[in-house]
Amino acid sequence: MDLELRHLKTIRAIADAGSLTRAATALGLAQPALSAQLKRIERALGGALFERGRAGVRATALGDLVLERARVVLPAVCELQEEAVRFAREGATGHRLGGTHGPLLGGLVDRLARGGPGAPVTTYTSWSEREIAGGVAAGRLDFALVGVCGESSPPEAGRLAWTEVARDPVHVMLAAGHPLAHRAEIDLADLADEAWTDVPGDGCFGDCFAAACVRAGFTPGCVYETDTASCVHLVQVGRAVGLCRATFPATPGLVTRPLTGTPLIWRHLLGWHPESRAARRAPDVLAHARAAHADALARSATRGPTGP
Repeated sequence: MDLELRHLKTIRAIADAGSLTRAATALGLAQPALSAQLKRIERALGGALFERGRAGVRATALGDLVLERARVVLPAVCELQEEAVRFAREGATGHRLGGTHGPLLGGLVDRLARGGPGAPVTTYTSWSEREIAGGVAAGRLDFALVGVCGESSPPEAGRLAWTEVARDPVHVMLAAGHPLAHRAEIDLADLADEAWTDVPGDGCFGDCFAAACVRAGFTPGCVYETDTASCVHLVQVGRAVGLCRATFPATPGLVTRPLTGTPLIWRHLLGWHPESRAARRAPDVLAHARAAHADALARSATRGPTGP
């Protein structure tokens, strides 16, 4: 049997887990199947890689040697694959954008399409900022247009170049007939008895919102996490109040109002790989993103401070 990368991944998984049982669970295998695979690998390498005991497994001297090499080989192969994907896909003209929901991505696509009609613009959307950033790091996307809460670090901060497009105060959405809808701004504490609705995400916004509520003296009793259209509907019918960015467009049946003291901030960020071919287009794409934000803010129900 020839040694393959998958065999090195199996050996590393067993070492990391410390037992065959836990490693089998992590790899999605039955333990007997993993044990049989390990025996085949050990035969191919000429000796035992692990000592079995009641407390789990421990690498032998041969196992330590193989693990040392695996920790060099596996990241190198992963990096090679990412670079190959990036090289193969970046030869084509155009822009491959990844973004979360909201009007900013649509505005950026429109501006890029109008500015270079001969260069195709493709998009990939996800609720996961980490997934989008990972796509840029792996060369599957040219740019990531995402947001983070407050001063939080963006995903893949060590691998991608990130620049702030703008920053928005987080507003509250209310039904047009809500008793507080007439106010110019609303204190978060005055919403203590409300049900809330918001869109999902894998950043820290949910924790930041909960912390802001605690500072205001309450804990949210109910939060409906759903898609944007459902959030709007729940607000329009008075079932909940919602959180939105200052760029949220004017919508019949609801109003948006800033929160007193601006307890929550949303930063729009553009990210790219600094060594990619797309990096030279970053200043132009950033300028279009900032213009798209200004357009979205002008169309929003209320206006708030923007970034650079």
